[in-house]
Amino acid sequence: MADILVTGAGGFIGGALSAALASEGHALRCVDRKPMSEWHQLVPGADNVVGDLRDLDECRAAVRGVGTVYNLAADMGGMGFIEANKALCMLSVLPSTHMLVAARDAGVERFFYSSSACVYAADKQTDTEVTALREEDAYPAMAEDGYGWEKLFTERMCRHFYEDFGLETRVARYHNVYGPLGTFEGGREKAPASLSRKIALAALTGEDTIEIWGDGEQTRSFMYIDDCVTGTRMISDGPYGSPVNLGSSELVSINQMVDLLEEIADTKVIRQYDLTAPQGVRGRNSDNSLIRERYGWEPSISLREGLEKTYRWIHDQLAERL
Repeated sequence: MADILVTGAGGFIGGALSAALASEGHALRCVDRKPMSEWHQLVPGADNVVGDLRDLDECRAAVRGVGTVYNLAADMGGMGFIEANKALCMLSVLPSTHMLVAARDAGVERFFYSSSACVYAADKQTDTEVTALREEDAYPAMAEDGYGWEKLFTERMCRHFYEDFGLETRVARYHNVYGPLGTFEGGREKAPASLSRKIALAALTGEDTIEIWGDGEQTRSFMYIDDCVTGTRMISDGPYGSPVNLGSSELVSINQMVDLLEEIADTKVIRQYDLTAPQGVRGRNSDNSLIRERYGWEPSISLREGLEKTYRWIHDQLAERL
């Protein structure tokens, strides 16, 4: 019998979290609607289930007998996907809401929800030298259209399920998670994986012109997957119910990321800028004051270290095809 449920377990973060939990001996139920052949990681010995959690009955089946839920189920991707699929992203409200209802009715002890930095107000992210975002900067609300609004709504649902029904909910706002075994092509990939793919192809083929969305001066922070899993476990197990940032505070521009990848790959590329492509906000960074105050910890794996591992993995995947 499983004691922990991970939804969205076929995804990049869900797979890494499931693998970490399984390595500690936890009995897991892992649920995702994708065919298992498309899961990023498949945990041996877990109760791996293909299920569509947009359906309340499937949520009830998923939570049966478990004490802890990690709800990572969502339809999402990088900025190109988010901007082109606002309705699909908002439909993630179905698994989000149904999982809360099912968890409440089943007497689940702890419910973790993976939110996003996309909940933050757009008018606080208009400059590349952005002031790092504090948790209170989500209000007055002006979230990323589509995806960000669904995340912010579900954060409120988690709060009210605790207030009204006593369901212990925990919320982390993820800031741009990346690493090996993640999506790196097909339209859902994020900047570290996309740029790693482009530069790896340049190194492998000699075709050295790459496309960069925007002018490359837009800034972000990026969190390596190991830090994400550690922080997720810590926040889920902790005593604090209100949302907390889970992200690196190392602010870099896209051009600086390309510089790092050129060094890692030992290759130089010609940068072709597409100013019409989706870019998102101008700048976004994580203020980690609250997570340091609460837990005495924050994500610390440097972008250079994380990119090195991510690039090498993507390079090897591509090299096998060429």
